[in-house]
Amino acid sequence: MQLDRREAPTPYDFLPAVPSFEVTSDDLEHGGTVPLTCVHTSANGEDVSPQLSWSGYPAQTQGFAVTCFDPDAPTGSGWWHWMLLDIPADVTSLPRGAGSADGSALPDGAWHLVNSYGTAAYGGSAPPPGDYPHKYIFAVHALDVPALGIDPSVSQEVAGFNLTAHTIARGLLVATYAH
Repeated sequence: MQLDRREAPTPYDFLPAVPSFEVTSDDLEHGGTVPLTCVHTSANGEDVSPQLSWSGYPAQTQGFAVTCFDPDAPTGSGWWHWMLLDIPADVTSLPRGAGSADGSALPDGAWHLVNSYGTAAYGGSAPPPGDYPHKYIFAVHALDVPALGIDPSVSQEVAGFNLTAHTIARGLLVATYAH
């Protein structure tokens, strides 16, 4: 039986259950469409990471991570658009453009892991032309540690494993895009 990718569950549905909290954005609406400012330049966008804010996470949170994942990418393993790690616990928002490669808008100590495009930055939405709308899952992970203890040489899978091991709550904002 072939699963309709448009109805596929999110990868977080298969991880250990954790409490959720609110993630909002001035640029994205949960269930809405990713705006061109946040779309990759290869799909005629501006490749700018969205503004994100979060609240309602557990009091014992010691740090955060922000990720953006497309489970619908035709790769068999999805597509990592963004992995921002080691965000201090007192940071509750990121400005538009925080995902730039120069890191100038990142909180102290935070850093980008290389995404599936091969850059240490945010990489915008760019599903294959004519494909159905892909889901872009922006996740803020509340962690039980201030830093994951990994370095930029690790793979996305190693980072994901460490995120899962230290996530005590997670907030999701999901938007779609097709071109």
